[in-house]
Order: sequence, then structure tokens, then C-alpha cells
Amino acid sequence: MSRLRVRPRLPAADGIVIDITPQSAGWKHVGFRLARLADGQRHEGFDAARETCLVLVAGTADIVAGETRFDNVGGRASPFEDRAPGAVYVPAGVKYAVTARGPVELAVCTAPGSAAREPRLIGEARMPREVRGSGTNTRYVRNILPESEPADSLLVVEVITPAGHWSSYPPHKHDTATAGGETALEETYYHRIHPAQGFAFQRVYTDGRSIDETIAVEDGNVVMVPCGYHPVAAAHGYDLYYLNVMAGPERRWLFRNDPDHAWIVAPPKPAGT
Repeated sequence: MSRLRVRPRLPAADGIVIDITPQSAGWKHVGFRLARLADGQRHEGFDAARETCLVLVAGTADIVAGETRFDNVGGRASPFEDRAPGAVYVPAGVKYAVTARGPVELAVCTAPGSAAREPRLIGEARMPREVRGSGTNTRYVRNILPESEPADSLLVVEVITPAGHWSSYPPHKHDTATAGGETALEETYYHRIHPAQGFAFQRVYTDGRSIDETIAVEDGNVVMVPCGYHPVAAAHGYDLYYLNVMAGPERRWLFRNDPDHAWIVAPPKPAGT
């Protein structure tokens, strides 16, 4: 069994089915929880030293963060629906509560932060859909909390990879701080698959192969990426969604492609060369 894969458990009283902390992951920055809430169920949280991005992967909820209330956040029925998720940023030291309006799939993304910011709703206009890649490397991206938006540590993004396509590809890594070239970021992948009985594959490997795992990913699994390259492949017939949470010492996404595979996105040579 892979030490990098986390499967969901039966829901706790607060709806939590996945709970990854820096301590359980053996790293320093990223925390990820997934809660499945029934209509009217409430999930609360507080951390004096960590900021939070609440992402409604599916469903609608009322969210209170400190003294600020956000009603009817979200609304999509599924992460495979072509619309942005509901999302609220909560700074460190601010209590929050999420109350479900119907069934809710709630991602709680955390990283070290300060109390110097205000809670805010992240509107759909702030996270338009972006197309990356071409051919069977095409995927559809929404930057929920990119480095261009205010936060202390967190980077949050969601991706749809169509059936039979590759993603996070060519294989790339962001585990070594290199000025202007690469940042050191831990990362989690929360995977959903449509139809749900399908599967995908994710490989996590380092240059020296101190880590080299190929993981059969099922619906609702999380893959932890402490370091190394981490490409993903969606099986034929099954669309893949994943929610990425990244954080590290520098809040910037700079990556390095695996040199063996960088030719895939290299610019074409001029004719006659």
C-alpha cells in the first residue's frame, strides 16, 4: 500500500472523511481536510497560526468567518460542472463555521499564516477557467487562490483532466528552492472521478528514485507529494477532477520539468535547422 495515498474514512461527527496535517504527512506547511456534510450540518474551525481556504467542491453553504457572514456560497452540483466552486479565505486567528444547505463536499485547505488579513469571498470572476496544454495533454484549470491574490502561504487550484488525457505533464517538480528557477512547495491532490467507479494513475518520483511510486487513484483519494515529479493520467472513459493545495517557505509557483521529458513542450526548431 502506498504511503502517499490517503483514502476517505467514515464521516466523523463534524463530517470529516480525510484529515491530513503537517504532523501526519511528515512535512511543515500543507494541511488538507475533506468534510461531507448533510443538509443543516455544521462544520467549525479555528487555528491561531494557520490561514484557511474553504472550497465548496460541491454544494451550497452559509459561511461565517469572524464577524463576516457569507450566505449561499457555492451552488454547483458536482466538481465536473463547468462553473467555479464557492470559496472563502479565512485568515489565521479567525473562527469560521460552515452550515450546509443540502449535501456539501467541503475542502478545508490550510497553511501557516498571520492574522493581518480580512476574511473574504473569492468570487467566480476571480477564478476564470484556463485551458492548458494541447491534444491529449489538454486540461482545464481554475486558480482559486493563486499567488496573484492575497494570502500568506496558500496556493489552491482545481483541474479537470478529460478522459484519456494527461495532466501535471510533462512531469514537473517544485521541491528545491532555486532563485528564479524553482520553489519548494509541498502539495496534496484531492481526486474525484466521473463516473465514480473509475480510476486514474499518479506517479510520484524523484531524480534519484528515493521515491518512485505509481498509485492507482480511486474516487475520493488524496495523493501527497512531499517532493519529486508527479504526473497524472486519466483512464479512458473516466474524467478526472483534482484539487491541489500547495504551500512552502516562498509563496510562488516555480517548477522544473523532468529533463528527460521536457522536449514534449519545447518550442519547435526553425525550419532548416
